[in-house]
Amino acid sequence: MSGNVTSLFRSTAAHSPSMAALTRESDGGAGPVDFCIPCNPYFPTPAMFDEMAGRLRDIITYYPSGADTITAELCGLLQLPPQCVAMGNGSTELITWIDHLLVRESLAVPVPTFGRWTDQPMETGKRVDMFPLQEAGGFALDLARYAEFVRARGTRAVVICNPNNPDGGYLHKQALVQFMDAMADRDLVVIDESFLEFADAEAEPSVVQEAMLRPNVVVLRSLGKNFGLHGIRFGYLVANPALAGRVRAMLPKWNLNSFAEHVVFMLRDHGPEYARSLHQVRRDRLEMASQLSALPGLTVYPSQGNFLFVRLPVGAEGTVVRDRMLTEHRVLVRECGNKIGSSSRFLRLVVRPQVDVRRLVSGLEQVLYGSRRGAAVPEPATGTSYSSGTAAVDRLVSETNGAGMRALAVQPAGPPGLAAAPAAGTGMPLPAAVPVAPAAATVGPMPVPAPQQVPAPQQVPRPAPVPQPAPYPGPVPAPHPAPVPQPAPGPYPAPAPAPAAPAPYSVPAGPTPLGVPARGGLTAAQVRGTDGLESVPAAGRPASQGRPDPAGMGRTG
Repeated sequence: MSGNVTSLFRSTAAHSPSMAALTRESDGGAGPVDFCIPCNPYFPTPAMFDEMAGRLRDIITYYPSGADTITAELCGLLQLPPQCVAMGNGSTELITWIDHLLVRESLAVPVPTFGRWTDQPMETGKRVDMFPLQEAGGFALDLARYAEFVRARGTRAVVICNPNNPDGGYLHKQALVQFMDAMADRDLVVIDESFLEFADAEAEPSVVQEAMLRPNVVVLRSLGKNFGLHGIRFGYLVANPALAGRVRAMLPKWNLNSFAEHVVFMLRDHGPEYARSLHQVRRDRLEMASQLSALPGLTVYPSQGNFLFVRLPVGAEGTVVRDRMLTEHRVLVRECGNKIGSSSRFLRLVVRPQVDVRRLVSGLEQVLYGSRRGAAVPEPATGTSYSSGTAAVDRLVSETNGAGMRALAVQPAGPPGLAAAPAAGTGMPLPAAVPVAPAAATVGPMPVPAPQQVPAPQQVPRPAPVPQPAPYPGPVPAPHPAPVPQPAPGPYPAPAPAPAAPAPYSVPAGPTPLGVPARGGLTAAQVRGTDGLESVPAAGRPASQGRPDPAGMGRTG
């Protein structure tokens, strides 16, 4: 693949270039092995593709049915009432309408996450309150602290992605339902379940049934990711009839194309193949995580999505690794430096079949350690590289040493005896506002121990890796920095929470004034490097919506 293809990444602000663009710029006319776009590689089956190819002329020649017809068929498969569902031309179309119709003035979002949840409301002048997920805690979202942050900021709408993109972090259903109830006084709560079909932590992880019974909750679901058909662009949301109806009324009659209609009507005959494809992705995720965690210095975070979030060894620059993997090995990876709350030291790697994973691991071995002259990981004690690709985020990292929060160490201590907030997923009810101690504000760089040297105790816990088998057979790597020793519990342990500061403090009553940073979070304006916070004039709050009659609602498939 020609070197100039990497220039396509410089022209994209928040996303990677499309596969079509990469294919056009490649020498041989074929695209790279794709570890970037999170798509199911096992569905549709080859027989289904053959069937679609045989009907291609009819599919692209004629108008599709109206969205109501396609939505009714999908609801029949999912056992959902059609009045609670709105289908869109991809989940991003629905995010756009949610922002325009349901987000009044402000939105709270944990970061890093899917970029449209931060970019879309900022484009329409909303205030976006960003809650940084801490690397020291494995990017786990503490729902109690998040609820406290929302109240301190006075934010009116709240978003949670479950599993989260890019890290794959997962929240249990019971904890999410408790959070939804704790946010009953907010204008809107959005639970983005775009990747939930790949999760196996619970038998029935979705909150769609609970969302339909609440006046302010919307659940977003994707179809393109699950069905391996990103190019078709179709997804749906589930809410009570009043909220779903507001969105559905704004959508064009033919907002869904004929390919989307054809696939939806094919699903009734291919349910077993779809279920097997999800099972295979989950198996591949475990194996892929094991192989990647065997690479020295590489950290693999627990994931319930069809992707893995990895931290490169100290000194490796993600843009260099991305470009070399593409040009030297024809492998496309997602470098996460343009995601707010992340940096270019992180990659998101899509779960793929083992034949592709072996190619990925072999390429990473050569790029990271293959030759000391051209390796992405420098010799020990030659410095580190930490660049997010965004100047404002780099400045934030520099000022906080990567902790994501400013000046927490100088906060006045509150009354003694206040307990820390319960961790997410503990089943404890979420109070309206719980005074808690902040996470440690400073995380120092990790020293690289010399061979046979016992490292000093660390200040903060690191996420435990999955069990490490022998690396994929390949060229013996040149000497490289020894990895920090990690405990080895069972696969995918829950990341340890960041330790609480010894002196908790109380939260001031009422919302934080505009322009003042909320404790533990950053506003969009602060991350973007501007002064002050601008919000659109508050419109009249929507009238309280009644709850639908749950009679006749089935369980989701």
